[in-house]
Amino acid sequence: MTRTNQRPRIAICGMAIESSTFSPHRSGWEAFTLLRGNELVRRYPFLRDGAPLRREAEWVGVLRAGALPGGAVLTDVYETVRAEIGLALEAQGPFDGVLLDVHGAMAVLGYTDAEADLARTVRAAVGPDCLVSASTDLHGNVSRELAATVDLIACHRMTPHEDDDEARERAATNLLRRIDGAGRPRKAWVQVPVLLPGEWTSTRVEPARGIYEDVARVGALEGVLDASVWVGYAWADEPRCRAAVVVMGDDDVVIAREAERLARRYWDARGEFELVAPAGTYEECIKAVLASDARPFVLSDSGDNPMAGGAGDVTWTLARLLAEPAFANPPEVGGRSAIYASLPDPEAARAVADAGVGAVVEVTAGARVDAGPAGPVTLRGVVEHVHEGDPVAGIVCVVAAGGLKVILTERRRPFHLESDFTAIGLDPRGTDVVVVKIGNLETELYDMADDWMLMLTPGGVDQDLLRLRHTNLGGPVHPFAPPEAFGDGPNLTPELL
Repeated sequence: MTRTNQRPRIAICGMAIESSTFSPHRSGWEAFTLLRGNELVRRYPFLRDGAPLRREAEWVGVLRAGALPGGAVLTDVYETVRAEIGLALEAQGPFDGVLLDVHGAMAVLGYTDAEADLARTVRAAVGPDCLVSASTDLHGNVSRELAATVDLIACHRMTPHEDDDEARERAATNLLRRIDGAGRPRKAWVQVPVLLPGEWTSTRVEPARGIYEDVARVGALEGVLDASVWVGYAWADEPRCRAAVVVMGDDDVVIAREAERLARRYWDARGEFELVAPAGTYEECIKAVLASDARPFVLSDSGDNPMAGGAGDVTWTLARLLAEPAFANPPEVGGRSAIYASLPDPEAARAVADAGVGAVVEVTAGARVDAGPAGPVTLRGVVEHVHEGDPVAGIVCVVAAGGLKVILTERRRPFHLESDFTAIGLDPRGTDVVVVKIGNLETELYDMADDWMLMLTPGGVDQDLLRLRHTNLGGPVHPFAPPEAFGDGPNLTPELL
């Protein structure tokens, strides 16, 4: 490979979102944050000023469009981003390498393999000699076309994701080393016909914990550059949606052997995966909460998790909490305390904010986007907090309805940190029940919870996958197909790319 300069020139670009095709939500321009230039380069801790990796190359921030998980991306939004990335790579090149930052589960209206399509655009812009290294989420879907179009690919190894930056740094480091050394590695790629949510494949517990420990061991073997296992994204209905394995390196025998072994281990464990926490219906969870002395007891309202692609405004759980006798009165008059985080509704949030702190309000809220499981709720209560200008949520209000404090926002926003609550005057540690729209608890919530359960609720990211009715997976996939559909078992022989 002919170097463009004394230091390699590496472009950074991508489009990252996790998209549920079962959610009526659509991700438009309002969903995306666009970063270019040094603002993009400095987004990565390992590339900030003074970081060793920053000095090893000239890093060029082309464009990254990133969004919270949501519904499918509008076609014109994707095609506009794709066009800018392609044109900018051509105009600012030549490059020795590209760090392609994608999620792997981006659904775009009119496309069935959006990341592969974006990778083709990048390849066409930079030419065949430039090395392209893709950094992805382990809940991405790695089709043959994506694996073949990029030169290197890596993903996280932890669920919940505590190693996002570590995985991206690994992708960047591998790219640098191959530019300076042996060039394009070989890739052993194989898909595994298993598709499970992250809540079933948490690396906090077996069998995923052991599988990903094995992935790290394989990545350190002689003749191997890196190893990755993707769980896939269960809330999209596309032919690429399934688990996948890629082992990269220079020894064809070793990478093929280890890719097949990892794929076989994942397939053999398909019946051992379980939900990461005790789970139950709304009724079962509330019964457990009211019988427990744990405080806070965290309930994960999993079906409408905005961080997995849910619309965020499903009211199914909130309607039941508002009618729950235990929360009809505040604790000082014999009731139980609860926090509900959260419900986005721009009109209702605006009305509550205009009423102001201390006002008694009655607003209709929710189900503007996803009214499938339940319709809008009537929220009556006292306004306890109003904040305008949250960078993600816009308006954030707290309305107290008896012992239940409902967080009402202008736009979808996750509540994963203790500071998310304390910043708006709430005390989650001193509350009996904290209900959050999430699946597997993020680290701070997990550490804060005295006890917790996964509430099995309807929505665009329903944990009951069969209730969603996938029809476009392109072949038998566990758990959607009966055992006999796989005959003597799937062919897990890797393809060398």
